[in-house]
Amino acid sequence: MDDEIYDRIIFLADPELNEPVLVICLEGWIDAGLGANLAIGAVLSTITTEVLATFDTEYFIDQRARRPIARIVDGVTTELTWPEIQLRYGRDGDGADIIFLVGPEPDFHWSDFVDVVTDAAGRFDVRLVVGLGAFPAPTPHTRPVRIIGTAPEASAHLLPLVGTVHGELEVPAGISSALELGFAEVDMDIITLWARVPHYVASMPYPQAATALIDGLASISGLTLDASPLRASADEARQRVDDLITNNPEHTNMVEQLEEAADETEGTSLGLELPSGDELAAELERFLRGEAS
Repeated sequence: MDDEIYDRIIFLADPELNEPVLVICLEGWIDAGLGANLAIGAVLSTITTEVLATFDTEYFIDQRARRPIARIVDGVTTELTWPEIQLRYGRDGDGADIIFLVGPEPDFHWSDFVDVVTDAAGRFDVRLVVGLGAFPAPTPHTRPVRIIGTAPEASAHLLPLVGTVHGELEVPAGISSALELGFAEVDMDIITLWARVPHYVASMPYPQAATALIDGLASISGLTLDASPLRASADEARQRVDDLITNNPEHTNMVEQLEEAADETEGTSLGLELPSGDELAAELERFLRGEAS
């Protein structure tokens, strides 16, 4: 990596970490129902973390798209809080080391960002990288949230642990895809976990997706994580959706059809329970255009 690229990350600590898991959750890309955002917020609320490093935000972030927050007291501007991408480190419930990559998705210089992140992961001997995301899917809210995975070819052996989409799927890429390919180049295992959020609730907070992501992260990484802070809000969200659906015969019929499709494939492999790549692409395009309802 060029010396100039090293200037794009500022290390604030140099802890001794034992083969940590790197968890990636960057804001601004596909996150139906705020599943990934809620998941990482819940995990960070139960784990004490410290800042490991920050990134050069003026190099990676478009300040016009992600404006700083001005603090004004009695008409006096006292400070600006700038958006910041961070690496944070902490330990799970059993003392295993974790590094978190959090903050806004970079707007610029993706290849440089990938180089910086993969180099930092190598510096701390990261044993596994797990990304978090959520996308809208034709699935009913009355069934458990399913998790699927994406990974580069070198890490494809991880996909049977969670299932994936069969067939070809082309969608606009987020930084997670660039990171997957970047980590493959440095021979480091990476998988991104995606929660399948019912398309009709994709634009509202859906904590069920967050709890599924936390459980999936714990399962695939061997980490001890606590999703209990989200379970009460997940029950409340389920009740709200139930109330909305019951008052609309057309919505009730839609959910019943989704339930029938889900039940017909119950007990089969996760991949066979998923719709085709074309169906997922259509739902994803609707979500990105802000048409989810």
